[in-house]
Amino acid sequence: MNRALLARQLLLERSNLSIEEAIAQVGGLQTQYAPSGYVGLWSRLAKFKRDELTTALEDRTVVQATLLRGTIHVVSRRDYWRYAMGIRRARREWAARVQALPSEAELRSKGEALRAALAAGPKTVKELGELGQGFLGTLSLWVDLVRVPPSGTWERRRADRLALADDWVGPPDATEDEGLAHLVRAYLRAFGPASWNDISTWAGVPVADLKRGGGALTLVRYGDEAGRELVDLPDAPLPDADTPAPVRFLPHWDANLLVHARRTGLLPEAYRPKVFTTKNPFSVGTVLVDGRVAAGWSVRQGRVVLDAYEELSARNARAVERERVALEAFHA
Repeated sequence: MNRALLARQLLLERSNLSIEEAIAQVGGLQTQYAPSGYVGLWSRLAKFKRDELTTALEDRTVVQATLLRGTIHVVSRRDYWRYAMGIRRARREWAARVQALPSEAELRSKGEALRAALAAGPKTVKELGELGQGFLGTLSLWVDLVRVPPSGTWERRRADRLALADDWVGPPDATEDEGLAHLVRAYLRAFGPASWNDISTWAGVPVADLKRGGGALTLVRYGDEAGRELVDLPDAPLPDADTPAPVRFLPHWDANLLVHARRTGLLPEAYRPKVFTTKNPFSVGTVLVDGRVAAGWSVRQGRVVLDAYEELSARNARAVERERVALEAFHA
């Protein structure tokens, strides 16, 4: 499962896919921290240049929005509405459970006011005034929004410039059922084989809804070491366990490190508190050696600095240093 994940995440060898194709393949890129999308593509694509993602966001080939689990993701434009429609009801129901919401009439009124404010084009949260307080809070669950350049890019990292998705992407072109099927297909293409609970944790959508959406798909079934059922797409990559895995640097908050992918062993549990801790909510970048996290990394005064979690062989240390120097040059 470790090598299957790395293959599907384009981490066994750098790919020649386009940015749009690569982002679709890996299930979107999590980008609470805007540079994460850039570093994520640098680790996966053979000839990626930093300004290419900014250009793709500007020409709307890919779009950035609050999507899976209420976090910011970059997804392909053609997939946006399938993601949005697949998660919409689950996000609204979750919000209703965990907090006291305004009345439906008030939400409808504020939603219309927000649509009117953005009708002439994108605005920053500051320009939206009271409507933008708390980055719109739950109001964004009732009005489909995207975060648009120049914000949310390497050059201007705070993703605080908003547009109506209907205007920026185009009118909705997917139903909820199509969206649910897309979530299952996208997850397995990017992270499978997996349990239904894994898909649910990643998407933030109940298992029952996902199984309904997945009923339209042809799936194959496996069992893991504990006898749990795993589902997958037919003919999806399943490399041998001894397939070589090169050194790769993953960005802050890379989705492969989250608990939905715990089964793959990518992040040893002993290191999880080093990566995700309340003392450092910003998280850290990580270094993969032979398909597992062996170190953290961060940028300090223009330098990529390592925090080794274990001792490396001389050969692996040299490979890590080559990637570190290349990533430092990418940041320069």
